[in-house]
Amino acid sequence: MSGYQKALEQKVAEKGQIVRWLIAVAVSLGALLEVLDTSIVNVALPHIQGNLGATLSEVGWVITAYSVANGIMIPLSAWLGTAFGRKKYFVVSMIGFTLASILCGVSTNLVMLVLARLLQGLFGGGLLAKAQSILFESFPKELQGHAQGLFGLCIIVGPILGPTLGGYLTDTFNWRWIFFINIPFGILATLMCLYALPDDVPGDTSKVKVDWLGIFLLIVAVGSFQYVLEEGQHDDWFSSPTIVTLSIAAFVGFILFIVQELTTEKPAVELRVLRHRAIAGGSLFSLVMGMTMYGSMFTIPSFVQTLLGFTAMQAGLLQLPGSIASAILMPLSGIFSKYFDARVLVGIGTMLMAWVMFQLTNINLGTNVDYFFWPLLARGVAMVFMYMPLTMATLGNCPPEEIAEASGFFNLARQLGGSIGIAAITTLLARRDEFHRSVLIEKVTPFNQAAVETMNGFASIFKSHGVSPHDAESGARLLANSEVLRQASVLSFADISWLVGVLLCASMGLLFLLDSGRKSKVSVEVH
Repeated sequence: MSGYQKALEQKVAEKGQIVRWLIAVAVSLGALLEVLDTSIVNVALPHIQGNLGATLSEVGWVITAYSVANGIMIPLSAWLGTAFGRKKYFVVSMIGFTLASILCGVSTNLVMLVLARLLQGLFGGGLLAKAQSILFESFPKELQGHAQGLFGLCIIVGPILGPTLGGYLTDTFNWRWIFFINIPFGILATLMCLYALPDDVPGDTSKVKVDWLGIFLLIVAVGSFQYVLEEGQHDDWFSSPTIVTLSIAAFVGFILFIVQELTTEKPAVELRVLRHRAIAGGSLFSLVMGMTMYGSMFTIPSFVQTLLGFTAMQAGLLQLPGSIASAILMPLSGIFSKYFDARVLVGIGTMLMAWVMFQLTNINLGTNVDYFFWPLLARGVAMVFMYMPLTMATLGNCPPEEIAEASGFFNLARQLGGSIGIAAITTLLARRDEFHRSVLIEKVTPFNQAAVETMNGFASIFKSHGVSPHDAESGARLLANSEVLRQASVLSFADISWLVGVLLCASMGLLFLLDSGRKSKVSVEVH
């Protein structure tokens, strides 16, 4: 038994099992705040832009800075936790995240806000991966399912809740409250950690070797890659010298980083953990899950707001039934994991998610709210079956001393998957929109009876309001062009839903790389 586990067991003996669950709630709350802030800002960007006098491209850095900092810190969290101690590192991260949230809320200009978001992302990156590894280290195998279920609920509900909560706070108060909302919960999580987490075992951390070159290469590689994903579509990808330069920097940086970490004695990021089949396969599956989970969260609100006229609040409420389903079923997922092979549960969730995406290929301009109910409810159920069982199938049999590193990879893969998914979807939507628009325009000719009747109908509407025949024809052409654009967008969204569904079906092959998740060794020893 490790020093951490001995200290925890002693604390449990003194104060009872409540200590374990206070730890679970505290670290899960920290993770919830971290993932919530990846999406809560999106709906407030127009308000921030107007209030701080920024351009659309400039205000985008409010999101990019956070994502880049997150991506850099997540894989470093295991090393930092070892160097400074679990409790000290997590508490400092929680305090830093809360203080950075205050700085975000009181920012008087864009530069200050972007720097505050950078700090928020740096401290937040330490919350996500470290929270999950602390849970694995703090609970025996028979309670792992319940603990990871609580953590998974926060990870799933956070991105869904973000736009709804962000829209409400922005509309009711102002955009600054999307950051101030973190303060009371950050303080609560910090106090719970100070009380429940056992003190770090004294050790000579001054002799911990710092892999400065590895850290530098990681910053170059992940930072450049995240920037390319966040800004690529806006800058028209490889037509931009900046995107080309950073793409090369990301590629070269990753190669040199891998060489450095595999050859140095004390690497900043322990890549050798990927030698375990389940961790490598599970991290890859986590990448796919991030692409599909965050991708579907992006496409549906975008569709209903741009084409069906929903407000941000209405778009968020549309996803509420799925969130409630996740909240109800996630605690039960720990029970499921005791009786079923985790790979079977992941397979069920994956196929259910694929069914959801195929159902969404039928959406059109006449689709009403009722049509979305069952697919989005099913998506909430699918996420429960995908997330917690995948965690157990990936990390459940990981050697105890490598849990922290493995958890970092698992969470980084999901985050990078989300960034890749949104970037790919944004690009594909634009490309497919151009394709469908060109196809539809070709059909609007004097020889197409349906097109002629539609144009005549539009012209008649204008004429009935006293518009001259010439102006009525011009108006009819404008309306027809607008309708072509809307129909092209609908077809593009359908294409994306179909592609995501196919990707999910193809990812089923990764299940053969995972473990059953029912022979957890994590309670044996953790260093």
